[in-house]
Amino acid sequence: MESFFTDTLGVPNSIFSYLLLPALIFIARIGDVSINTIRIIYVLGGRKWTATVLGFFESFIWLMAIRQIFEHLDNWVCYVAYPGGFAFGIFVGMIIEERIAYGKVIVRIITSKQVTVLIDYLNKERHRYTHVKAEGPNGHENLVFTVLARDRLEELLYQLKDILPTAFYTVEKVNRAAEVGMLAEETSRWSITSWLKDVIRH
Repeated sequence: MESFFTDTLGVPNSIFSYLLLPALIFIARIGDVSINTIRIIYVLGGRKWTATVLGFFESFIWLMAIRQIFEHLDNWVCYVAYPGGFAFGIFVGMIIEERIAYGKVIVRIITSKQVTVLIDYLNKERHRYTHVKAEGPNGHENLVFTVLARDRLEELLYQLKDILPTAFYTVEKVNRAAEVGMLAEETSRWSITSWLKDVIRH
């Protein structure tokens, strides 16, 4: 790679060693760490093929970056770029993960107020829910459990703050969910087995 920049493109050795090379290593580390963050999410969600493909590109990018490190062991700037890219890659990966909003979440809502308006909203949006009447330290409490797609979570929380601003709630990730009257729905994924079953069925 060095000969391409210095001989083919005519980039001075000093600029390549202390500017271009560290920048490339920095970008490569951002790429492979970001992919690693997303890959872990898909592994936990059971997306085998997606996680496998992401793992290939993650390892390939890392291999290219570490190769340049070993070829330029005397370049101290690379030693700064490598961990710097790793740290920034974590940040970028978390942002991407938030944008993807993959999977489902369960929201538990606890309040002593009436939840009629909240339940009407859940029915309107076709969110499955369970309403439980319970007792707490301060007396009667209403518990509402609902499972929804993660990309709709912010919308629900916005409405919750408007309807029940004092309500206490928790949010947890759900790996599997089951619809009433249907088999358990694992996180959406494609597999050779399911493909063969479809072929045989048709």
